[in-house]
Amino acid sequence: MTWRAVTSPELPAPAGAYSHVIDTGTLVFTAGFGPQDPETGTIPDGVAAQTEKVIDNVERALAAVGLGLSDVVKTTVHLQHLDRDFAEYDAVYGRRFTAPHPVRTTVGSTLAGILVEIDAVAVRPS
Repeated sequence: MTWRAVTSPELPAPAGAYSHVIDTGTLVFTAGFGPQDPETGTIPDGVAAQTEKVIDNVERALAAVGLGLSDVVKTTVHLQHLDRDFAEYDAVYGRRFTAPHPVRTTVGSTLAGILVEIDAVAVRPS
């Protein structure tokens, strides 16, 4: 299988040795994105606003390879405060990822100065 790595100037700069997206031609994998604004680096307050920004970043990553949120089949979500923030995050997530919703794993994690991080797997339509 061949694949290509994509790093986009439309996204926050990688904080380490990783690409924004890996495109295998059929499956597309995104890095885990936080809520950083790609232009200013600012992080909004609150889990709802951060979830919006994170999903904006996932959407930009997918757009870099010609896909969108409707192509996502799986997400992994990390919440800094799982019990406290789940309902508020889930309301934004459910609005942005429309039905049929992707499968999802949501876990509590120690995150560096953010409340939410999401990575996605998408399928390129044939």
